[in-house]
Amino acid sequence: MDRLASMRAFQKVIDEGGFAAAARALDMSPAVVTRLVADLEEHLGTRLLHRTTRRVSLTEAGDAYLDRVRLILLELDEAHALVSSHTSELAGVLHLLAPPVLATHVLAPLVSGFRQAYPKILLDIDVESHREPPIEDYDITLMGASDSFDANVIARKVISTEAILLASPDYLKRRGVPHSPEELGQHDCLRLKPATGRSRSWRLLHALDVDRHIDIDVQPVLWANHNDTLMHAALDGAGITSSTVELAAPLLQNGDLVRVLNPWITGRLTMYAALPSRKFMPRRTQVFLDYLTEQTRMRVGSALATCESC
Repeated sequence: MDRLASMRAFQKVIDEGGFAAAARALDMSPAVVTRLVADLEEHLGTRLLHRTTRRVSLTEAGDAYLDRVRLILLELDEAHALVSSHTSELAGVLHLLAPPVLATHVLAPLVSGFRQAYPKILLDIDVESHREPPIEDYDITLMGASDSFDANVIARKVISTEAILLASPDYLKRRGVPHSPEELGQHDCLRLKPATGRSRSWRLLHALDVDRHIDIDVQPVLWANHNDTLMHAALDGAGITSSTVELAAPLLQNGDLVRVLNPWITGRLTMYAALPSRKFMPRRTQVFLDYLTEQTRMRVGSALATCESC
């Protein structure tokens, strides 16, 4: 028996003055309303209503029970309204988690525009790197992963992009421009530190041929576990590094960095927005996800256009 449905049917019979009127109000058949009230009486072991051909009235037990039923249903409705307001209202605090590179280059540039569009939504951003981020503690967790990423998490794909090779004009003027992947072995390379080990082999992929790749033996002059460190070192002329298209776009546009070895890339990466649950997503989370996806894809599209002209 659906206890709540039976309680609502019982209350509605009294409020509407009969089973037929209650059925119309509840959009049910009179037979269903009658059965719900009868099931409730059977469950309680007492009669709640006096029934005649002309009217229904409360028994003494029914009168006492109705007072409690009204209170219970009112509290349930208020609880539902409270939760629904958190789910549907475009207000409140949105808790975000992102590694430093995504916080700096993806989230931070979105804040002003998003706040102008949704001034009642406040952003609480934690910037930390986790191998296994506590996704359940945040509304959205941004994650960067290779295109082979396959983890047991609820995640929405935001954008896929490529990692390209970059160097400053001063470095290329001093050391020359590499014209083939093999020439990287004669250059100062700045590489992101892998999670495990430090291989001298640097795999390059051909952006226009998914089956074509080459492994180049290089001795990096700098390993770092921080993308911005590598980018600033490259800006200062320390060597050739790799970065995703959208992060490099502003520096390519103003000429501070130059793409080398086009169309070779060092990888294909995807940014995901991980969620604690598929169910009961607040509207503020949904609108931020939509804004994040739209703005990031626009930036990547602009960056790709810039790279094509490089």
